[in-house]
Amino acid sequence: MPRLLTYNVHRCVGTDRQLDVARVAAVIAEHEPDIVCLQELDVGRARTGHVDQAGEIARRLSMAVRFNPAMRIEAEEYGDAILTPHPETLVKAGPLPTVRGVPGLEPRGAVWAQIGIDGARLNIVTTHLGLVPREQRLQAAALLSKDWLGHPDASGPTLLAGDFNATSITRPYQTLVRKFADCQRAFGRKPTLKTFPSGFPAIRIDHVFISPHIRVTGVSVPFSPLARIASDHLPLIVDFEIEH
Repeated sequence: MPRLLTYNVHRCVGTDRQLDVARVAAVIAEHEPDIVCLQELDVGRARTGHVDQAGEIARRLSMAVRFNPAMRIEAEEYGDAILTPHPETLVKAGPLPTVRGVPGLEPRGAVWAQIGIDGARLNIVTTHLGLVPREQRLQAAALLSKDWLGHPDASGPTLLAGDFNATSITRPYQTLVRKFADCQRAFGRKPTLKTFPSGFPAIRIDHVFISPHIRVTGVSVPFSPLARIASDHLPLIVDFEIEH
């Protein structure tokens, strides 16, 4: 039964302000996921010691990695990644739309890979949406457009995972659940599990959305001492079956 873990790793800087890539990898490894979706990774950035965090976590987990730099400043990159030990191909990695004229907005992007598991080909997309509602609405619409999950190649079992910076009462969330089911609601998880902030999780902004081909068999959020300190978010774990 496949397991997906999505995790905003906060550039591997924990709530104790310590930079520790190994600690983040250890939180992930404990749960033995088949698919890992990561957000807020630094690659080659001075502020985190020029480490390729995506590559280093993948190396520690013995997984392949597909990284998309949402932001690139000369040799420094920052973005999201999909990791897996299973056969995979990159379908697309690129930017999502933003709004002009709002100072301080970070560029946002997404990465889409197809992964072979249990004789099926899964579409996995991970993203990290912006902080401004207008921007989030544009980005959610883009993810459902023909450029991404509205594309013919996106037919079949699909999971969209990441940090959406949006709770279930927001318009971007409502846009996405018109096409995909929220894994926690599909599983009947009550109360829903929160992921942020990691020390005292109070809100639900990390989500996994699923196509009708996916049946959720478990949802969990690790709350170990290590998970609570390794990042400002907790990981969200989804166990599922693929309906052929």
